[in-house]
Amino acid sequence: MRAVKRRNVAVLALIVLVTAFALGRWLNNKPEAVPVAQQVMAGGTGAGQAAPAFSLKDNAGREYTVGGPRDKALIVNFWASWCGPCQQEAPDLNAMALKYKDVLDIYGVNVTSQDYKPNAERFIRKYMLAFPVLFDLKGEVFDQYKGQVFPTNVLIDKNGVITEVVLGVLTPEELEKKIIALTGS
Repeated sequence: MRAVKRRNVAVLALIVLVTAFALGRWLNNKPEAVPVAQQVMAGGTGAGQAAPAFSLKDNAGREYTVGGPRDKALIVNFWASWCGPCQQEAPDLNAMALKYKDVLDIYGVNVTSQDYKPNAERFIRKYMLAFPVLFDLKGEVFDQYKGQVFPTNVLIDKNGVITEVVLGVLTPEELEKKIIALTGS
């Protein structure tokens, strides 16, 4: 009987030792948690990186291009019509587009691959958007910017460099502070 107890204790000790060893290796090799904002910016779309170049059209067929130096700072706003936070921020973006029109461009990019274009068109009319709205029909630009959530606002300086990627809605005051920092106004 004692031999069986000793064997069971030895097996149990071996199991505990192997488990502790495996757990230690797993904890040492586990990647550190990366904040969501940094995850979105991974792969060359983060602060300090050149904004990936793209061209998209609006409903009237006018083409807008992003990439490289420009006359004004730029906010690229990725949105979808069904997104509640996008609906919440639309009036504030509109107000900022009008207020800072001399130093800032805002391009609304409807990620049409995750939306329904007629709903997006109704959204544009409902909020009377005062800035160009472009249609990312296949979601390629959103993918290029490593987008994950709506809304995503990419702030780009006059040199074509991303200064910040903002996930979600900001208060009008926070948005304006970021615009002032971006434009130097």
